[in-house]
Amino acid sequence: MIHFDKVSKVYSDDSIALDEVTLKIAPQEFVSIVGHSGAGKTTLIKMILAEERPTRGTVLFESVDVHRLRKSDIPKYRRRIGTVFQDFRLLPNKTVFENIAFAMEAAGKTDDEIQADVPHVLELVDLSKKIWSFPHELSGGERQRVAIARAIVNQPDIIIADEPTGNLDPVNTYDIVQILKKINDLGTTVILTTHNKGIIDSVGKRVITMERGRIVRDDVQGKYAI
Repeated sequence: MIHFDKVSKVYSDDSIALDEVTLKIAPQEFVSIVGHSGAGKTTLIKMILAEERPTRGTVLFESVDVHRLRKSDIPKYRRRIGTVFQDFRLLPNKTVFENIAFAMEAAGKTDDEIQADVPHVLELVDLSKKIWSFPHELSGGERQRVAIARAIVNQPDIIIADEPTGNLDPVNTYDIVQILKKINDLGTTVILTTHNKGIIDSVGKRVITMERGRIVRDDVQGKYAI
């Protein structure tokens, strides 16, 4: 599904964000990308989203060079990827329903599809009772579950969860990880970035460890050596 072929990213100040990175992520995999700040995780994610261009190398999505897409085709491509961030990025003046519906409207979905799919996806993340709440009325864990619901409502091929539990307590962290595992079990590829070794241990799936722009370990057994 995703193939990085000897990808490097060098910025104008000669700082190296990625250094000859080669990796493959298969459909329906759950892959955690770990490493300390500055290891290259964020740049790697931006490459997948076509937000950054490689200095050298190629990023392929289903054999298509992501960085050779026409500018007009990039929004369509990105709709195949759902993103979840540490800071939730919900619209504060919209209800839970409206936040998720907004993502569907942007993808061109009909009112009937929105009315049918929003309750269904909220049930999946166990938030049906909060459908008319505003973000400020929700706990951090609930807001992150809304963000996940928004990310999956258009049935993307991939979910990228970028430090999704960074602002959460251990109980909510566990709940978010279980939801991501459920989404993966339903057939969606999940790419998770995290610093949290406990998360890695609880997932028990493939772990890619990065350091100074390089992949230093790729463990299919879910081991994270700090």
